[in-house]
Amino acid sequence: MPKTVVVKDGTYELLKRLKRKMGVRTFNEVIELLALRELGLERDMFGVDRGRLRPFSPADRMEDRW
Repeated sequence: MPKTVVVKDGTYELLKRLKRKMGVRTFNEVIELLALRELGLERDMFGVDRGRLRPFSPADRMEDRW
Protein backbone atom coordinates (compact mmCIF):
# COMPACT_ATOMS: atom_id res chain seq x y z
CA MET A 1 0.00 0.00 0.00
CA PRO A 2 1.61 3.31 -1.05
CA LYS A 3 2.38 5.94 1.57
CA THR A 4 2.98 9.67 1.28
CA VAL A 5 6.17 11.17 2.68
CA VAL A 6 6.59 14.93 2.97
CA VAL A 7 10.06 16.32 2.30
CA LYS A 8 11.46 19.83 1.99
CA ASP A 9 12.25 21.25 -1.43
CA GLY A 10 15.99 20.86 -0.89
CA THR A 11 15.60 17.21 0.04
CA TYR A 12 13.42 16.64 -3.02
CA GLU A 13 16.13 18.12 -5.26
CA LEU A 14 18.74 15.87 -3.64
CA LEU A 15 16.52 12.83 -4.20
CA LYS A 16 16.07 13.81 -7.86
CA ARG A 17 19.86 14.04 -8.28
CA LEU A 18 20.37 10.69 -6.56
CA LYS A 19 17.69 9.08 -8.72
CA ARG A 20 19.50 10.23 -11.85
CA LYS A 21 22.93 9.23 -10.50
CA MET A 22 21.78 5.78 -9.34
CA GLY A 23 20.00 5.14 -12.64
CA VAL A 24 16.73 4.13 -11.02
CA ARG A 25 13.22 5.05 -12.11
CA THR A 26 11.45 5.88 -8.85
CA PHE A 27 12.07 7.74 -5.61
CA ASN A 28 11.04 4.54 -3.84
CA GLU A 29 14.06 2.77 -5.34
CA VAL A 30 16.36 5.60 -4.24
CA ILE A 31 15.09 5.44 -0.67
CA GLU A 32 15.19 1.63 -0.63
CA LEU A 33 18.80 1.51 -1.85
CA LEU A 34 19.90 4.16 0.65
CA ALA A 35 18.18 2.34 3.52
CA LEU A 36 19.66 -1.04 2.54
CA ARG A 37 23.13 0.49 2.24
CA GLU A 38 22.82 2.14 5.65
CA LEU A 39 21.61 -1.10 7.24
CA GLY A 40 24.30 -3.17 5.51
CA LEU A 41 21.77 -5.43 3.78
CA GLU A 42 21.72 -6.84 0.27
CA ARG A 43 18.96 -5.82 -2.13
CA ASP A 44 18.56 -9.42 -3.21
CA MET A 45 19.22 -12.03 -0.54
CA PHE A 46 19.44 -14.91 -3.04
CA GLY A 47 22.96 -16.32 -2.85
CA VAL A 48 23.98 -14.15 0.09
CA ASP A 49 25.67 -17.12 1.82
CA ARG A 50 27.51 -18.30 -1.29
CA GLY A 51 31.04 -19.27 -0.31
CA ARG A 52 30.22 -19.44 3.40
CA LEU A 53 28.24 -22.68 3.44
CA ARG A 54 29.78 -26.13 3.40
CA PRO A 55 28.15 -29.45 2.52
CA PHE A 56 26.64 -31.55 5.28
CA SER A 57 28.95 -34.19 6.69
CA PRO A 58 27.77 -37.65 7.78
CA ALA A 59 28.12 -36.50 11.40
CA ASP A 60 25.76 -33.58 10.75
CA ARG A 61 23.16 -35.90 9.29
CA MET A 62 23.26 -38.32 12.21
CA GLU A 63 22.54 -35.79 14.98
CA ASP A 64 18.85 -35.46 14.04
CA ARG A 65 18.22 -39.20 13.78
CA TRP A 66 18.37 -39.99 17.48
